[in-house]
Amino acid sequence: MPPGKMHADEPTVDTALVRRLIAAQFPRWAGLPLASVDSAGTANAMYRLGEDMVVRLPLVAGAAADVEKEHHWLPLLASRLPFAIPAPLGKGMPAEGCPWHWSVYRWLAGANPVVARIAEPRLLAADLAAFVAALRRTELPGGPPSYRSEPLPARDAGTRAAIEALRGIVDGDAATAAWNDALRGAARPAPAVWIHGDLQPGNLLLAQDRLSAVIDFGCLGLGDPAVDLIPAWYVLPAEARGVFRGALDVDDDTWARGRGWALSIALDELRHYRETNPVMAGIARHVVREVLGD
Repeated sequence: MPPGKMHADEPTVDTALVRRLIAAQFPRWAGLPLASVDSAGTANAMYRLGEDMVVRLPLVAGAAADVEKEHHWLPLLASRLPFAIPAPLGKGMPAEGCPWHWSVYRWLAGANPVVARIAEPRLLAADLAAFVAALRRTELPGGPPSYRSEPLPARDAGTRAAIEALRGIVDGDAATAAWNDALRGAARPAPAVWIHGDLQPGNLLLAQDRLSAVIDFGCLGLGDPAVDLIPAWYVLPAEARGVFRGALDVDDDTWARGRGWALSIALDELRHYRETNPVMAGIARHVVREVLGD
């Protein structure tokens, strides 16, 4: 892996490149202040532009493929959801130093929840449930499959490989038992609905301890509603999970699949980012502990 990078083919993105892109493609914004946004994200680099915009540049080809999807679907979803989501303001073109399309969005204020230090976890649980429920109820024809649209058993080989690779870092036997339990809940798949697909701390914004916005819709699409249960273990402490589950009226099989999704995603993230992204790896370790202790 190149030093300082998370992906072998990751382009070098810095302030100078972003200034060149803005000046060439959006000259009306060329004179605005520009500053890197501190983020533990793995797929995009972000730069705040002026007071009310953010530039988002893909770091991997998969994220580049999400640009068109977000520009099409986010404006259609915005009025249907109870919390703010990114509003596309401009779509940039590939250029020297930037091999893919990129985006300018409206800046959304707020702070990411700090795992295990949430002031009002039950209120946040209710807010998260309201967002998930509204997205599930959305009826927009022609939606794409989510990045995580596969049935949970399709992740079996990769999850077991991650467990073996992480033995000594996580309790492999306990993780295997939890994964086997999740697969038993996968026997009755649910109809596909709209899901965000990645409701992790870095994709949630809070204001005054309440959910104010949801960002990064790269995984957006149709999939198993269990996928959007992952904040139960990624974000919420154990005492607030019942509020989240009750508000969504989740049956036992769906809850088991949601726990399995959280475990599988966290193991994969810990395996891939424990050396290159300590924040992401720390969150993944927390999730594994929460799942195994649940």
